[in-house]
Amino acid sequence: MTAHRILSWSPSAIVFDCDGTLMDTESHWQEARNVTFRSFGLKPPAGFADRAKGVHYVECGALMAEETGKPDLAEDLSEALLDNFTALVDENPVTMPGAASLVRLAARHRPLAVASNCPREMVESCLDRAGLLSCFGHVVVAGANVRPKPQPDVYSVAARLCGVPPEDALAVEDSLTGMESARRAGLRVLGTGPCPPGPDADAADLWVSSLADPDLVSWARTHIGA
Repeated sequence: MTAHRILSWSPSAIVFDCDGTLMDTESHWQEARNVTFRSFGLKPPAGFADRAKGVHYVECGALMAEETGKPDLAEDLSEALLDNFTALVDENPVTMPGAASLVRLAARHRPLAVASNCPREMVESCLDRAGLLSCFGHVVVAGANVRPKPQPDVYSVAARLCGVPPEDALAVEDSLTGMESARRAGLRVLGTGPCPPGPDADAADLWVSSLADPDLVSWARTHIGA
């Protein structure tokens, strides 16, 4: 890992993932997948949650259909998955530890953007209910001309909208899929959550257990808030 690429550096812009990074929604996605599987009379394949993390909901529906031997159900599974997730988030929107304070600090000094695989209305609704939407100048989501992660599009577009070269921007991510997207776009990467073993550890320049990590907070105050 190359922690010095983050800790000795001041980014010109910061691009945050939303699910699992800013908002505590991974548990909602997991429950939505389980509910969707059950509603179609299907059983989740072993290890499916790990393979689905960070995957666009349309691709996740296709993966659900493929791995259960029901390819004709891909579109129906995708639609049901999104509906179930939306209902769960509406009931209980929660921010990740340290996310709100880091975003509010950074927003006073740097351009910020969100890069997400989720639908725009979902991202904006979550952030609005958390009181964070106004902190972001741009929300970039996968769409007709913007391919979802792990393609680099959402991060490339976000950096451009922030007015900085990708190499001057920091991506904040919790999934390997999102980290690959940011890497391919040319951003430096801060990973949140448990650092994985083996080669996957190199997906981020620096890993922190959460955005409330004391060393990260100290870095932010010195290199962003100064």
